[in-house]
Amino acid sequence: MLGLNRILSLRAARIQRCGSPRVRLSSRSSSCQNPGAGSRIYCACLLLLLLVTPRVDSSWWYIGALGARVICDNIPGLVNKQRQLCQRHPDIMQAIGEGTKEWIRECQHQFRHHRWNCSTLDRDHTVFGRVLLRSSREAAFVYAISSAGVVYALTRACSQGELKTCNCDPHKRGRASDERGEFDWGGCSDNINYGIKFAKAFIDAKERTVRDARALMNLHNNRCGRTAVKRFMKLECKCHGVSGSCTLRTCWMAMSDFRKTGDYLRRKYNGAIEVTMNQDGTGFAVANKAFRKATKNDLVYFENSPDYCLQDKAAGSLGTAGRVCNKTSRGTDGCEVMCCGRGYDTTRVKQITKCECKFKWCCAVECKDCEEAVDIHTCKAPKRAEWLDQT
Repeated sequence: MLGLNRILSLRAARIQRCGSPRVRLSSRSSSCQNPGAGSRIYCACLLLLLLVTPRVDSSWWYIGALGARVICDNIPGLVNKQRQLCQRHPDIMQAIGEGTKEWIRECQHQFRHHRWNCSTLDRDHTVFGRVLLRSSREAAFVYAISSAGVVYALTRACSQGELKTCNCDPHKRGRASDERGEFDWGGCSDNINYGIKFAKAFIDAKERTVRDARALMNLHNNRCGRTAVKRFMKLECKCHGVSGSCTLRTCWMAMSDFRKTGDYLRRKYNGAIEVTMNQDGTGFAVANKAFRKATKNDLVYFENSPDYCLQDKAAGSLGTAGRVCNKTSRGTDGCEVMCCGRGYDTTRVKQITKCECKFKWCCAVECKDCEEAVDIHTCKAPKRAEWLDQT
């Protein structure tokens, strides 16, 4: 019952739009004006369907699967503004496609030892399937890391001269100073502000076409991702002078490795804050008054996550059957946690590793190939009756 109430609250704003005078009902729907019992039953079923059926959307994330074949009309789920930007900037779409592959890899790295491991579905326009229909902390992380990935990819493409509409940061000119003294701006400073501006315009466009709780959540987490990349900008310098004495310095601003952004957002995932909509529908209130309020740098979510133990088509969970686990670990990658108490199977396999390595003058390292037996532990599948309960 609590789950149903949460779903109803999340869909309320979307249903309210049906009361707009611009909405035209079909001839079948107009029978709701009829007082007949059959019509009342039909209308009740229709309303229930609208309330509890989640929105299954395609996403711009699918650009990553298209590779070099990015054709704007072939990307399902784009809203008008996104399609216009796509048609106007094909070089940027190419960069976004490459960036999408990168942030998905980072997501899978961050969750490689967890029950939910950021799995993607082949030839699925939603990329992640139904798992992100729930307004969970996993959804919060994916929206944040995807937004960060676009900022990173576009900023890098600008600096590498791959985009027609931008290049190095034009504001980093002249002289400046830091704790080490004065320096001259030079080289190519990463144009992070351009990356943030375009990412906001492109990614947020879809969320701004609807006014409901989930759209507000996505906009908030998108912003967290964008600003996370800027947080790790660093000053890099080259010294000039006698024997590299650094009497003169030329410096530029550069992005850090994307792994730092991924690690940061993963920490934000761990501390994500459950929220509810405030009364005027413009912001969030903390769901549990015992916890602090969410800041603009926190990831937020509305619904608790499933346990991801079993395959559940409705929830989009793939389950953990067959996943590799660590027998000796007490963490999330341990067999007890990963396998949800179902136990594990052990298979002994042979692996070839480098051994007896020696340095050979000059300048190489020679190693022998050694064969060793290694035990691989994988989670048992659930009993059939247990699995049927979730499908």
